[in-house]
Amino acid sequence: MNPIDRNQAWQQITHHDSPWDLIIVGGGITGVGVLREAARLGLKSLLVEQKDYAWGTSSRSSKMVHGGLRYIAQGDIKLTKHSVQERERLIAEAPGLVERLGYLFPIRKGQIPGKLLFNSLLKIYDKLAGVKTQQFFGGKKLLQRVPGLNPDKLKGASYYTDAITDDARLVLRVLHEALQPGTTALNYCRAEALLYNAHGQVNGVRLLDCVHRQQQDVRGKVVINATGAWVDNLREVVSHERTIRPLRGSHIIIPHELAPVNDALTLFHPQDKRAVFIFPWENATVVGTTDLDHALDLDLEPSITNPEIDYLLSLVQQQFPQANITRDTIIATYAGVRPVISKDRSKAPSKEKRDHQVWVDNGLVSVSGGKLTTFRLIALDTLDTALALISPTGTPPPAAPKRSIITGATVKPEQLNIDDPALAARLIGCYGDSVLDIIQQSKTGELYCIEPTRFCLAEIRWCARHESVVNLDDLLLRRTRLGLLLKNGGSELLPLLQPICMEELGWDHATWVAQRERYMTLWHQHYYLPSA
Repeated sequence: MNPIDRNQAWQQITHHDSPWDLIIVGGGITGVGVLREAARLGLKSLLVEQKDYAWGTSSRSSKMVHGGLRYIAQGDIKLTKHSVQERERLIAEAPGLVERLGYLFPIRKGQIPGKLLFNSLLKIYDKLAGVKTQQFFGGKKLLQRVPGLNPDKLKGASYYTDAITDDARLVLRVLHEALQPGTTALNYCRAEALLYNAHGQVNGVRLLDCVHRQQQDVRGKVVINATGAWVDNLREVVSHERTIRPLRGSHIIIPHELAPVNDALTLFHPQDKRAVFIFPWENATVVGTTDLDHALDLDLEPSITNPEIDYLLSLVQQQFPQANITRDTIIATYAGVRPVISKDRSKAPSKEKRDHQVWVDNGLVSVSGGKLTTFRLIALDTLDTALALISPTGTPPPAAPKRSIITGATVKPEQLNIDDPALAARLIGCYGDSVLDIIQQSKTGELYCIEPTRFCLAEIRWCARHESVVNLDDLLLRRTRLGLLLKNGGSELLPLLQPICMEELGWDHATWVAQRERYMTLWHQHYYLPSA
């Protein structure tokens, strides 16, 4: 993998005399997907992100790489087909990072939809994906498979498969793939304003390096606004309209032993009949998501609210009544904002479509909406639009829909000197052949899982050295997910992280103390329980 180096990136920006082919604003999955596809075409491309890579929606999703069964029910077969085919592609391209996961839809007496209707949907779902996973478990077998599940009126469960991932890690894996000669990326760099040519067409952006407070104007043949929920902030200047309905989705994370699911449970919440999941992720159990209008400042960390906690707790308590799951058992929470394209706010949030859209306004290409699963297709659609602007009279170079977006690793788990085969497989999935560098750069005792998680200190060291880390939360909430999986945000781990950060990031003691206090304050305010 190519290293992500902030200082080198800023030098490339300030010394780049000719216009870039593409300037991409937004460092989530869509932006890095566009950068990846642009790199394979040899386009000189710059990506900037105002906060950290994947800071927004792309680290706060439900972690699912799925087709969306509800789209079949809504009659959107095309979106479902594209989604499940992309799911299968990612499972094949990134084993250890995108992993197939079983899903169970418990069916209780009197429930709608029942076994017949749901199994019919699942057969279509599997057929669109070219797989055969659908089956039915009776009540007795289901209770063996999911210990502690409420047996009341339980008839059994329909079974199918989708996939799950570490969404932030997926963004970083694709970003590494994109960093070829001619491409540059910089986090904590804000696009403060659009720049225009003599004809009033957008041809650049004014950048602010938020770390060193330096400003720079950059010019490009096309500017792509891939900022998701923030897309209106840049686009409204030239389009004079706002089209994004920000919807907040929140989750709670609890110890796996309290709700010991090895498959995701697909459930209808008794309060409003919305689909909510209880699913295994990184050796913990996650419950989510909610779906509410988010009216707060998008630049502030979104947070779960007490009514959302009550909503999610009521579901998991209903399904696991003997587990004594309460607010006190919650390890962490997280909330994200989905960019949904909508002009009619009267519709219930959960009824809104998740389609993406690409706009062109005075030369500015904007994209928003869509799903994590279909990020490659969204990137190709966006890039095709940009290429048409670059070569309006000629034939633009075609995007490459059949080529892989993630290069498979050549190293195998058994080739690594790691005692834990599961850790070896995950490291290869997340870092590709760079796992060899992780092992080489590790120190004694750093290649063991930090219980009860699947992360290790060796990858923290490597990420600090190679992945443009600015703040401690970059390491604990996005490069790894330790801040979401360890009690009290991983505070007990911090003494072990201090020497790694001081060695790899050049922090002195005062900087470490400031970063530690900053992180713990952030965690308590936005990743734990809100005040009563």
